[in-house]
Amino acid sequence: MEKMNGVIFFCLCLWSLSGVFGSQFVSVMEGDSVVLSFSLTEKQIKDGIYWKFGPNKTPIAEMINYRTTIYDDRPDGAFKNRLLINHETGTLTITNIRTTHTGLYIITNRSQNEPLNIFNITVTRLPVPVITRDPTQCSSSSSSSSNCSLLCSVLNVRDVSLSWYKGNSLLSSTSWSDLNTNNISLPLEVEYQDTNKYSCVVNNTNTKQIQHLNITHLCQTCSVKEVVYCCRSFTEVVIQLVVSVLVGVAAVGFVVYDIRSRRDEEKKMRSDKPH
Repeated sequence: MEKMNGVIFFCLCLWSLSGVFGSQFVSVMEGDSVVLSFSLTEKQIKDGIYWKFGPNKTPIAEMINYRTTIYDDRPDGAFKNRLLINHETGTLTITNIRTTHTGLYIITNRSQNEPLNIFNITVTRLPVPVITRDPTQCSSSSSSSSNCSLLCSVLNVRDVSLSWYKGNSLLSSTSWSDLNTNNISLPLEVEYQDTNKYSCVVNNTNTKQIQHLNITHLCQTCSVKEVVYCCRSFTEVVIQLVVSVLVGVAAVGFVVYDIRSRRDEEKKMRSDKPH
């Protein structure tokens, strides 16, 4: 019986978390702001509500009869100067959010301490940009170019800007807030022997990630392998094609000769047999 009661209690907990007060999953990028709102009744506002965080349900803000209080003095300083609570609606805003703010946020009734809603927030870091070389640079038409074509890209981001820097000087920049795609890229051309320091930077409102360009590694003339397979001249291609055809013809000729020789030998053997 005790085991059955435990199962029932566990199921009730899962049911309450998933449906009674509408648990919501929120994914946000580090450095952004997130707004947690819930429609409160006049009675709930007057009675008061708590905002709590984490498995220990630590109070971080409260509102009683339109009067708000922020509890951001945690020993770790995680929420210091980051919390705002609307004194009319009880909406909680977390600014400049960090990965340490990942977790459960619960809004509860103050008098009965009953959960009204749960927000499950996941905070992800801004990805580091990736710098690649234009793969067409090893084609015969562009291999003689004195410039190295590069592309800096960031995937799965939104509301960010991407910039190229030469030292501390901004060369180019682009912003992206299109909801239909989360990818952004920015091209750059440098000379092969350029000794300046270049970097690609992605940033949102409060955080950024930097990728420094290694010109020696990315911007060099085609390697031996690339020259053989990518940057061959038209004459080299023709010569290799002719050689391949000749080898193929020789192979076919050898096979035909072998077949004819075997047939002639079989005929001779038949003619030599006594009747």
